[in-house]
Amino acid sequence: MKKKVVAIVGRPNVGKSTLFNRICKKRSAIVDFEEGVTRDRKYEEAEWSGKKFVIVDTGGIIPKSDSSIDKAVKFQAEVAITEADLVLFVVDSKVGTADIDLHIAKILSPHREKVILVANKTDNEKDDLEIYDFLKLGFGDPFPVAAANGRNVGNFLDLLISYIDDDIEEEEEIDEIKIAIVGKPNVGKSSLINKLIKREANIVTNIPGTTRDSIDLVVEHNNEQIRFIDTAGLRRKKRIKYGVEYFSNMRTIESINRADIVLAVIDANDDISSQDQKIISYAARNFKDIILAINKWDLIEKDNSTTGEFVRDIREKLRFVEYAPIIFISALTGQRIHKIFDFILKVKEESNKRISTSKLNDFLKKTTAKFPPSHSSGKHAKIYFCTQVTTHPPTFVFFCNNPDYITVHYRRYLNNQLRENFKFEGATIRTFYRGRGEDEL
Repeated sequence: MKKKVVAIVGRPNVGKSTLFNRICKKRSAIVDFEEGVTRDRKYEEAEWSGKKFVIVDTGGIIPKSDSSIDKAVKFQAEVAITEADLVLFVVDSKVGTADIDLHIAKILSPHREKVILVANKTDNEKDDLEIYDFLKLGFGDPFPVAAANGRNVGNFLDLLISYIDDDIEEEEEIDEIKIAIVGKPNVGKSSLINKLIKREANIVTNIPGTTRDSIDLVVEHNNEQIRFIDTAGLRRKKRIKYGVEYFSNMRTIESINRADIVLAVIDANDDISSQDQKIISYAARNFKDIILAINKWDLIEKDNSTTGEFVRDIREKLRFVEYAPIIFISALTGQRIHKIFDFILKVKEESNKRISTSKLNDFLKKTTAKFPPSHSSGKHAKIYFCTQVTTHPPTFVFFCNNPDYITVHYRRYLNNQLRENFKFEGATIRTFYRGRGEDEL
């Protein structure tokens, strides 16, 4: 299902990130254990009253320099209009209407149908009287909230989800493997797509962000239908560098949400960036299978230790996906491109693997005997048995006397032991802990 993208925009210090965090904390979905994931909370799936959407925080994308502020504000607003389904225009009720607010409003005005004006820091009834100053922005009555203490946020979310259709079109269920190809601009995603399907499907240039729209391409390999979801960059080249990654990743997030497997393309010539970490982290948090493709390998001078050094560096910087297989490729020359299909089929097999309850409990008996669970309070922690309840992602339930007695450290230990014993290469596994009398998933 395609989820609506909701972008939070506004000038600095109006509380955009606080509102973002407040909305994420209001999620009604279960938060599963997945230790070690880099949680840079810039993009997150949120849920309210059964409706899911992607919330994007754009904090800090307007520079302080007066000489470039107009370009920065214009860039932020234009891209938000282009990429988001809804725009939350946040203003500060303690300050009132600022000149930058008026500038943003002017740019957003032609698209007012997708803009919701939010007056943050409206802490009490007295502050409610001050928000009507924002009527001059031209978006009607602002919605008063106080993100810091949660005042009126629930009512605001009720309004927000009224803009999210109940009849969002669901993708037709087809027996195919959906692959999202993700990575920074100019990392070689379009070149890789062209090599994979053996024809020039996308325009390839050396200008980052030339792919205008996401294009699905379907190929058949070993009687398996594979759908490649090519993630788009921005609609046209932008010289303004700040803020590009926030909005250019919106369609990447949409592609990840649709995918079964995320093929993360990394440039061998560059260090793994925070943007790489954020996107791969988002895929891991949403339990997508992951393959790491190191592109432009033909441009690297090599000796006998080069590959090993690269692998160690990748594992160090992407510790939260140590289970993801790594393949070194060249989209330009076609080096090892054909092996990507083998990796895809292998990861699919691993993600759909089911371990019998008897094997799991043999594993649990040996694992807990080697390192029994304990709790700092001295209370007795006991895990009775384990079962796998579903696949893709492989999901396990551990039944114990009290889930609160199973520490984060011990849960990480069991996750690591599950992988050591049963592999699940490329698959992000889920684990749940249930106490006596609690229902199974």
